[in-house]
Amino acid sequence: MIIRDTVDGDIDAVLDVERRAFGQEAEPDLVRALLADPTAEPVISLLAVRSDGPVGHILLSHVQIGDQERPAATILAPLAVLPDAQGTGVGRALIAEGLARCAAGGIALVFVLGDPAYYGRFGFTPALPHDLAPPYPLAAAHLDAWMVRPSCEGVLARASGIVRCADALMRPELWA
Repeated sequence: MIIRDTVDGDIDAVLDVERRAFGQEAEPDLVRALLADPTAEPVISLLAVRSDGPVGHILLSHVQIGDQERPAATILAPLAVLPDAQGTGVGRALIAEGLARCAAGGIALVFVLGDPAYYGRFGFTPALPHDLAPPYPLAAAHLDAWMVRPSCEGVLARASGIVRCADALMRPELWA
């Protein structure tokens, strides 16, 4: 398996992975919107490819905390792995490569709204105790799913506020 940056010619493959992984159109529509959204820039879009074709995709897009551009931050959304490739390390490899690229690019914080047991393995911890709030209120059962991962020491002490995502992610129904 190789993990590489997506290119313009990959859009159909990316949307197919998203559609097959989630079994609906919401995620492909979100990816299409994020890739076209200038407020999402800079974007990290990676495709996992095996000899038989694409098996996974990850997208990380720009966020800001409050009205500040620093520290540089991003959100991981979505992560998609084809059903028959789940549990084989594809998601783990995509996340590891995405986080490495964030760190190399000076992105100090990576946010995610996801399963704490899964994302906790990658160093994500609940964001609310660090006074880093999601764009919209979350149900009490999902408060720990709003997580953050710093890429450098001390950055969590210097950041607080409401996270503002790209316009394509600033829809309340995506956070319900």
